[in-house]
Amino acid sequence: MVQLKEFRIVMPMSLEEYQVSQMYMVMKMQQQSTNGAEGVQVLENRPFQDDVFGKGQYTSKVYRLQSKAPAWLTSIAPTDALVMQEEAWNAYPRCKTVIKCPYFTKFSLTIETVHRADNGTSENVHGLNDEQLAARQVETIDIASAETDYWSYAIGSSNFDFSKFKSAKTGSGPLLDGWQENCSPVMTAYKLVTIDAPYWGFGYRLEQALLAGERALFIESHRNCFGWIDEWFGMTMQQIRELEQQGDCLLNEKISKPILLTDAADCEQSFSHNSERQVPQVVHT
Repeated sequence: MVQLKEFRIVMPMSLEEYQVSQMYMVMKMQQQSTNGAEGVQVLENRPFQDDVFGKGQYTSKVYRLQSKAPAWLTSIAPTDALVMQEEAWNAYPRCKTVIKCPYFTKFSLTIETVHRADNGTSENVHGLNDEQLAARQVETIDIASAETDYWSYAIGSSNFDFSKFKSAKTGSGPLLDGWQENCSPVMTAYKLVTIDAPYWGFGYRLEQALLAGERALFIESHRNCFGWIDEWFGMTMQQIRELEQQGDCLLNEKISKPILLTDAADCEQSFSHNSERQVPQVVHT
C-alpha cells in the first residue's frame, strides 16, 4: 500500500536564509556521516533546466547506510540492502528527490518539497486531488522538540536546547512554547513523502520504517539548520556553492571513490582558492 505523508517543518528564518542554511546543513551532515566504509558518494552535481521546474541544481548520489539498518531488515536482506541511489532536482523554492534501492527493485520513495513564507497553515501546497488528500497524513514538526526513538538514535541527535538558545549574530531564539505563532521571519518546508514497497510479508513494515527514518532525518536536519545559524549566517549563495564543490570532493575522497573535479590537483586548487571563506566545521567528521 502506498504511503502518503506530508511533513510541515516550521523554521524561524526567512525563505532566503533557509536556502543557505539548508545547503550548509547538507554539506556538514554528509561530512559527519561519511567514512571509508559508509556515507555519501556524489556522482553528479550540475545546473539543470527543464519545463517542469525551470532552472535549478541536479544531483545524483549514492548513500551507503548499512549500519543504520534495523535488525529485522538485516535478518532478511544482505548488508548492501541499504545502499540507496538518490536523484534530486533543486529548483528552490520547489524541490524533488527520488530514492531507489537496487536490492529492492520495486521500492520507490519520492519527496516533493514546497517552501512557503508562512507558519505551516497552507493546506494544499502540492496541489493534490481529492483522492490524494483523503489518503494523505499530515504532521507538523516542532524543531524545538528533540526525539529519542530508534531512528533518531541511528541518524544521530544534536544536543541543542532551543528553549535557552540565542543566536549571537541574529538574536534569534529562544524557541518557547507557541513560538511558531509569534515568530518573524518564519517559513515552512512542506515535504510530501510518497513511499511504495509492494513486497508481500514485509512491504508495509518497510514503508513504516522508512517513513519513521525520514521523519527523524527531517527533525535532526532542521534542528541543525537553526542550531548552526551562526556558522552560515551572512554567507552568499556563491560562497555556499564553492563550499559545496569542496565538500563533494572531500566526500568522494573519504569513501575512496573518484572525485568530481578533473583530478586531485583541481581539488587542491579549489580548496586553496577558497581557504579564506572555508568554514572548518563543514569538513570535520
